[in-house]
Amino acid sequence: MKARIKFSKTGSMRFIGHLDVMRYFQKAMRRAGVKASYSQGFSPHQLMSFTSPLGIGLSSDAEYLDITLEEGDAPQAMADRINAVLNDEIRVKGFTYIKDNAKPSMAALAACDYLIALKSGKNNKFADKEFTRKQIAGFLLQDKIEVLKKTKKLEKLIDIRPNIYYMADSLNDYRKCISKELAEDESFCIDKECTGILYCGLAAGSVLNIKPGLVMEELCKYSGIEYNEFDYQMHRLEMYAEADGKLIPMSVYDVV
Repeated sequence: MKARIKFSKTGSMRFIGHLDVMRYFQKAMRRAGVKASYSQGFSPHQLMSFTSPLGIGLSSDAEYLDITLEEGDAPQAMADRINAVLNDEIRVKGFTYIKDNAKPSMAALAACDYLIALKSGKNNKFADKEFTRKQIAGFLLQDKIEVLKKTKKLEKLIDIRPNIYYMADSLNDYRKCISKELAEDESFCIDKECTGILYCGLAAGSVLNIKPGLVMEELCKYSGIEYNEFDYQMHRLEMYAEADGKLIPMSVYDVV
């Protein structure tokens, strides 16, 4: 059987790289007594894959991993069992069983939501909500937002405007953009000392992956503000797959 685990990554754990997080979960599964399936061969390993590795320094409310199990209990019981062996800065927020023929979440990924916040002690014009609202509106009215993409072999200009699905400066507007109701007491696992600036939905996946830092850098250029990546905290809110032209939260995609 296959399962999908949604987990948060916050605090000092946001500075832990992907390979260490993968090893952390492999050990956690063994400590929790989760009967994971293993690959065959000379070096067997747990059949586990992550949707989209989080960049160093980013925090998140919605990381996902898919795992193949030999057997499992009720979803909440499985989540509680795993949380019992995790630290406070990585927590399982959801456990669901998915179809045996489900596409790997890393292959299904189509978009991500992010919250971009101004860190404590940092101050610029984006601390002003009215200024931010006006800049976002003008920024999105541009026909093109061209950035220079560099690879090992070449450099080329790409237009990222079609891949910015929305930008909003408030939680209420964020709710409207994603067309789902969030609880009024919704609290994200971001440092309380940070001040939220904007929410954005960006294309993601193996073909094209738009990073929130790149969008913030371009917004700063448009607004005439010098961009300093260390002024901002990037926080992932959700990941989505696409089905029938609609974006579906990864937590409910291909569930049994």
